[in-house]
Amino acid sequence: MVTNWLRKNLKGDPILWGIVVLFSLISIAVVYSATGTLAYKSRGGNTEYFLMKHTGLIVLGLLCMWLAHRVDYRHYSRLSLYALLASVPLLIFTFVMGGDINGASRWMTIPVINQTFQPSDLAKLALISHLASMLSRRQQNVGDFKTTLLPVMIWVGVICGLIILSNASTALLLFATCLLLMFIGRVPLKQMAVMVAIGVVVGGVGLASGQRLQTVKSRIESFTDKSKPVPFQLEHAYIAEATGGVFGKGPGKSTERNIMPHPYSDFIYAIIIEEYGMFGGVIVLFLYLAFLYRGLKTVMNSYGAFGGLLSAGLTFSLVLQAMVNMGVAVGLGPITGLPLPLLSMGGTSLIFTGISIGIILAVSRGEREIRPMAGEPADTPRIPRVSQYA
Repeated sequence: MVTNWLRKNLKGDPILWGIVVLFSLISIAVVYSATGTLAYKSRGGNTEYFLMKHTGLIVLGLLCMWLAHRVDYRHYSRLSLYALLASVPLLIFTFVMGGDINGASRWMTIPVINQTFQPSDLAKLALISHLASMLSRRQQNVGDFKTTLLPVMIWVGVICGLIILSNASTALLLFATCLLLMFIGRVPLKQMAVMVAIGVVVGGVGLASGQRLQTVKSRIESFTDKSKPVPFQLEHAYIAEATGGVFGKGPGKSTERNIMPHPYSDFIYAIIIEEYGMFGGVIVLFLYLAFLYRGLKTVMNSYGAFGGLLSAGLTFSLVLQAMVNMGVAVGLGPITGLPLPLLSMGGTSLIFTGISIGIILAVSRGEREIRPMAGEPADTPRIPRVSQYA
């Protein structure tokens, strides 16, 4: 009976569903451990406070994922434009009047519910979805500068330029994802080179006029100049990883969580290795690679250009961020401040990650499960008509 309910209500790739559930369980366990000291100090000894809050957010993220995967994915082509138009004023408002945390205005507070919201999460999802829509509609003239590159260049430049004012790492990762999506969408390398050149100019102007130039400089210098001391948080991440050994100290037995600032966010991978060892770290890495494989399998099985590009963009966005976060934790790159998707404690990031995965699952449902389009009989052969939804 339970199996029948699952088959009826959980559509799409079952392995992808399983990977997300595993990530959710790992996240609850690790965040509970990483926030124990913080909860004890800030919540009067209530060590379960952040556990309950994080679990609630994960459930909400899973609910958003379930709702997103029930929608005909072609409708996201239209919705992406409205979300993109909404994200521009939100990014501007946040930069000018948003909450300042660690020298960056990335958050705005939603009235009434008094919860923080990061507009860059909405902007990332909207830009990738709309870029997939634009490229899918222009596959016949993908090499034309005016009809293809110009609108792509405008939207990518505006969104990444606004994000880089207060969040350089997110903007750079989003720009890299867009380039990858353009490559998959058969945009000529010459046009991509123009895109890179414009991105360098826009990024430089954004950094110079924004809030993160000095931070970016100091982080790059700390990584490249070995004569400088290792940053405090990274130093203790190394200690956590070194003392974790092969099988770790055991769940809830981390010592560096009491020393590292924000061990439940940017450097949660170090806490995973400390408590579960190299074995646990490899398992997490394998799960992300499995997520990448299933996402790309969805791309290959997609009938239409929009579904394939949409699934590819969202899959690469999540996995690239995970690889960058884990690379930083083990010293393979400069500190970025990016959370580990599906594992780090967060608010809007968990919700928009859930929506992103829900859209990938919606694509994986396949054209055969999508209802006939308006005016078509139920037995009409499934021929991709992406342009009607773009």
